[in-house]
Amino acid sequence: MAFENWKTQTINDILAAEFYELVSRNAAHIRKTFPVTLTSCTTLESTQDLLARNIEKQQNGDGYFFYLRNLDTQKLIGFVCVKNVNKTIRKCELAYFVDQDFEGQGIISKAVAQTVDYCFSTLNMNKVFICTSKINAASQRIATKHGFREEGVLREEFKNADAVLEDIVYFGLLQSEYKK
Repeated sequence: MAFENWKTQTINDILAAEFYELVSRNAAHIRKTFPVTLTSCTTLESTQDLLARNIEKQQNGDGYFFYLRNLDTQKLIGFVCVKNVNKTIRKCELAYFVDQDFEGQGIISKAVAQTVDYCFSTLNMNKVFICTSKINAASQRIATKHGFREEGVLREEFKNADAVLEDIVYFGLLQSEYKK
């Protein structure tokens, strides 16, 4: 059964301390897939700096940031971001993670669905894409569940936390293919 007691909030609705706590609590869990976030949130001060940069990105239309909050505990339990926004050809990338204690409950899948709708309906994107590690089957399932098509493998496209270049699987969804 899916966990339903959560809501999505924007970057203006969260505190640096709670995002720092989410990242710290999940450091081992997100180490390989969110190395920049992890290295940008090593202290409360560095987390505040990251959020300030992300607020500026959002104000400039270069990124959008959503946070998932458990309504019982009021703790953050996940993160979805819209990044690599290309306004000229109207495409953007999604990246996401959920607290390891909330995996497998459908939370991130629903949050991705909301964010895809936001990208097409509000941002008027033509294409939304997701890049995953070749071994991240869960993220690949989320992409295909929401109608994304595998478009190929980009070789040595992502530098992981160990500074090793990895291949990634690229999934894309066009606005013309999108079904709410």
